[in-house]
Amino acid sequence: MIASLAMYDHPAQRWANDVMWRAIAERLDARGIAAPRALERRPVELAWRDPGLLLAQCCGYPLVADPALALRVIARPSYDVSDCAPGQHLSRLIVRADEPATRLDAFRGRIAAINAPLSNTGVNLFRDAVAGVAAGECFFAAVVTTGSHRQSALAVRAGAADIAAIDAVTYAALARYEPEVLRGVRQLGVTRASPALPFVTARATPAATVLALRAALAEVIADPALAPARAALFLRDIVPASVHRYVALRGLAHAAAARGYPALR
Repeated sequence: MIASLAMYDHPAQRWANDVMWRAIAERLDARGIAAPRALERRPVELAWRDPGLLLAQCCGYPLVADPALALRVIARPSYDVSDCAPGQHLSRLIVRADEPATRLDAFRGRIAAINAPLSNTGVNLFRDAVAGVAAGECFFAAVVTTGSHRQSALAVRAGAADIAAIDAVTYAALARYEPEVLRGVRQLGVTRASPALPFVTARATPAATVLALRAALAEVIADPALAPARAALFLRDIVPASVHRYVALRGLAHAAAARGYPALR
């Protein structure tokens, strides 16, 4: 079995994810469930597709948009990040600090950066925002894929792109741990909110193990000894959840298509 907490795993946060995982694994072991000793740090897309996946966080949009993902939602986190209500997150639309435009509609014909085509915060919420001003037409001159939110921010800062949508929790980590990445960019606005990245397990994980995972997550979120690790991850709470809460993310894509804007373009 494998475990991955790589969605929010800035190098300065890795110690915290390791501490949290050890605490979860100890609680699983106490319930008779053998848990891996260490976290996987290979690409998250590979972890999501591993039939031995015990625990990971998954982007909410591919969870409901990619039929090849055989995952079960365990829980939903809350983050202590500005503009993010409990259980929710959003994207910050960023542009260069010297960019004179103050409205999204001023970026018609410009270049957008995205982290990955199926990203909720990098594409799905971004597309939803742009659909409101695109009038069913191609909006950007080009859309470049960077591979990560950090690289999208760097692309905007360097002038390789004019605008990007950055996950608010990732943005908070960059602002705290690597502020030079955001030096020279500013926030243009924010997208609508959506459910925060779910904790998931392989769909074939036994029901008893799912219950044990939920119990372990509830215990580590309440353990005073883990407060420093939770603070490093901006993690405020974790509550049980199911996939039904994330179906609305697919609805955003359908709504954008109904407005004549099926893809970020």
